[in-house]
Amino acid sequence: MTITTALARQARDTRLYLFLGLANWFIFLDHIPNNMVSWITLRNFGFSGAAEIFVFVTGYVAALAYAPIMLERGSIVGATRVLRRAWQLYAAYIVLFAVYAVLIGDVAVRYAAPDIIYEFNVAGLLQEPVRTVAHGLLLQSRALNLDLLQLFVALTAFFPVVLWLMLRVPNFTLAGSVVLYAAARQFEWTLLTYPDGNWFFNPFCWQLIFVLGAWCALGGASRLHARFRTPAWAALGVAYLVFALAMTIAGRFPELGAMLPAWLHDAFIPNDRTNLGFYRLLHFMIVALFATRLIPQNWRGLNSPMTRPLIVCGEQSLSVFCAGVFLSFAGHFVLVTGSGSLIQQILVSLAGLVLMTLVASYVSWSKRQDRKLPASISRTPSLKAG
Repeated sequence: MTITTALARQARDTRLYLFLGLANWFIFLDHIPNNMVSWITLRNFGFSGAAEIFVFVTGYVAALAYAPIMLERGSIVGATRVLRRAWQLYAAYIVLFAVYAVLIGDVAVRYAAPDIIYEFNVAGLLQEPVRTVAHGLLLQSRALNLDLLQLFVALTAFFPVVLWLMLRVPNFTLAGSVVLYAAARQFEWTLLTYPDGNWFFNPFCWQLIFVLGAWCALGGASRLHARFRTPAWAALGVAYLVFALAMTIAGRFPELGAMLPAWLHDAFIPNDRTNLGFYRLLHFMIVALFATRLIPQNWRGLNSPMTRPLIVCGEQSLSVFCAGVFLSFAGHFVLVTGSGSLIQQILVSLAGLVLMTLVASYVSWSKRQDRKLPASISRTPSLKAG
C-alpha cells in the first residue's frame, strides 16, 4: 500500500476523533484527585491510560493533516504548517500557564488554603516569580496537569523532520524512534524542570508513541492489523490484557502486591509512566488493535447522537483539553470545600463533561461560521455608485 492510498483511506476515519474525545474525558476525570468516577478510566484496567491514546491519535492525525501538504506543496510549505501548529500549542500553553497560576494563587489567598499552591506546583511564582515565569516560557514548568500540553509543544516542533523522513523511509524512521526510546531509557536522558525535577512525560521516550501514530497513519496500521487477525495472536493479546489487569489491581492494593514474587512486583510496580515502560506501550497497542476491530470504520454508532459529544470533543481537542485543566481544578476545589461525597463526585464529573462538550460545540460552530464568511461577503451588495 502506498502512502497516498493510506492517506486517502484514513482521511475520513471518525473513530480517531471518537477515541481522542474519550481520552480528553478520561484525562479530565483522572485529573480530579479522590474522584471515584475516575475508576472507569482506562488506567484502572491495565498498564496504559488516556495519555497514550491522546499522544498516539495526535501523531496519527498530524500525519494525516500535514503529509498531503508536504507531498503536494513541498517540504518547506509542509514544515511551516506544522510549525504554525506548534506555535499555536505553545501560545495555548503560555496562556494556560499564566491564567492557571494566577487562578490557583487567587484561590489560595481568598480561601486561606496555601497548601493548594504546593499541591499544584506553582509555589515558585510566589518565591521567585520572574525566574519561574522565565523557565515556564522555556517549557520548564512543573505546574500540575500542564505536562501533557508541554509534551505536545516539543513533539510538534520536531515533527517536520520526522514527517519528512517518514514520507521517504517510514520503517527506518520508526526504527530510529525505537533506538532513541531505548537509549533514553538506558542512559536516563530527559529534560529538566524548574527549580528541580524532570519532565513528567519524558519526551525522548514518549516520542515513540507519537511517531508510531504517524507511521500507522501512513500505512503501518494495515500491516499490524493483518498480523493480528490470526487467532493465536488474538489469544496472546487477551492473555496479556488479563495479566495487565491483574498487575494493575495488585499495584492499587498493597496487600495483593505483597503476595507477588519480588522480581515480578518490581518489574511492573510502580507503573513506569514517566519513561513509558515498554509493557505500557505493548498494552496500548493491543488495546488499540482490539478497539479498532470491535469498532470498524463504518460502524453505525459513529453517526449516533450518543457518540456525537465524544466526537466533537475529539475534533476540538486543544480547546477541550485546556478547558478540562481548569474544570478539573474547579472540580477538585468543589470536592475539597464541599462534602466530597460520592454523589457530589458524580455531579462534579458530569458537570465537567457537559461543560467540555459545550466548549467543543461552540468552537466547532464558530469555525463553521468563519468558513462561511467569504461566501457571505461575496453576496454583499456593492457600495459603489451606479
